[in-house]
Amino acid sequence: MLYLVEHFYSIQGEGRYVGSPSLFFRFGGCNMKCEGFGCKEKAQDGTEVLGCDTVYAVNKEHFSHAWIEINSVEQLLNILELYELPEGVDVVLTGGEPLIYANDPLFVSFLEKLRENNHRITFETNGTIAIDFEKYPVYKECVFALSVKLENSGESLAKRLRGGVINSIATHAKDAFFKFSIDEDSINMALDDEIEQITEHAPFIDVYCMPLGGNKADVEKNTLALIEYCKNKGYNFSDRLHIRIWDENKGV
Repeated sequence: MLYLVEHFYSIQGEGRYVGSPSLFFRFGGCNMKCEGFGCKEKAQDGTEVLGCDTVYAVNKEHFSHAWIEINSVEQLLNILELYELPEGVDVVLTGGEPLIYANDPLFVSFLEKLRENNHRITFETNGTIAIDFEKYPVYKECVFALSVKLENSGESLAKRLRGGVINSIATHAKDAFFKFSIDEDSINMALDDEIEQITEHAPFIDVYCMPLGGNKADVEKNTLALIEYCKNKGYNFSDRLHIRIWDENKGV
């Protein structure tokens, strides 16, 4: 079953295409919880749920009211008609983890329709779910922001690092880049080793590092140290522009 949690037209706040006008589709469901990120969201019943900064798109148990069941491609395509969009505007598929639907015929059809209309498609993914690029060639025309999780996510190495998946995506996709969420306390020698352990599976793509945080204060707290780290390592610094501008607000 395919679930959509929200959609909104904004600018891309992270990674290579920061600042680009983009239509976001946030799909529900993920193969990780990332409770180590320490972001908290209060459910309708008052329960405080721990996870990433989009825990409402991960935890269906407490946020099911926001999960819309999608039964046709038209439901998704009609969303584009709700906005006054420039022709071929970027479409960003995020979550949760959107690639849990990678083999869903409805999902694949949606991608094919987007490409027919000349939209650039960017996936924001944790890089752990394999894609059959030969069976579904539309994925070869997509961009992948590989937000591979680090130790600070609280997930085990075996769960969050799939070298073969990373290499396959980086090799077959139209474009791909790494995107890491890093807090000030994690910047040490162990972080160097961890990032190198991940990037060795696709050393030919760029690395972007962005400050960890689900709100403006946390992003700002982790920014300066991370900029220095990027300068020392030769990585690209990526701001989290949407959080810096709109703080914790959703739909931006």
